[in-house]
Amino acid sequence: MALDQSFVGRSYPPTEPYEVGREKIREFAEAVGDANPAYTDAEAAKALGHPDVIAPPTFVFAITFKAAGQVVADPRLGLDYNRVVHGDQKFAYNRPVRAGDRLTVTSTIEKIRSMAGNEVLDIRGEVHDQAGEHVVTAWTKLVARAAEEA
Repeated sequence: MALDQSFVGRSYPPTEPYEVGREKIREFAEAVGDANPAYTDAEAAKALGHPDVIAPPTFVFAITFKAAGQVVADPRLGLDYNRVVHGDQKFAYNRPVRAGDRLTVTSTIEKIRSMAGNEVLDIRGEVHDQAGEHVVTAWTKLVARAAEEA
């Protein structure tokens, strides 16, 4: 079943704030094998001009992907998540994510298209901090594979 094209441009309510903790940043940096001291040592981060440790660039994926769940779970869109694969991800930062940030994400469907029998869904996540400052925009591409012929 094709996704409902009328959903292009639809935004979902902002998520509840996610508080970025030093330990979460450290765990993420270790998990991705990035030993940059700005991710684990507040003094190293301050020496680079940051108020506290900062997160690796892909850290925000977990927050924005969870927020995109509002789109995925919307039954009116018609997305069969059982056939979805993650197609692409990109970020545009205004500033790094920092320990102590309380981030919210507003997800918007940017594009829906059919390609080779698959449905491709582009979701933009606008991430803001507790002061309303724009921190980063994340784009997530989901591909709903075509149903197999019986």
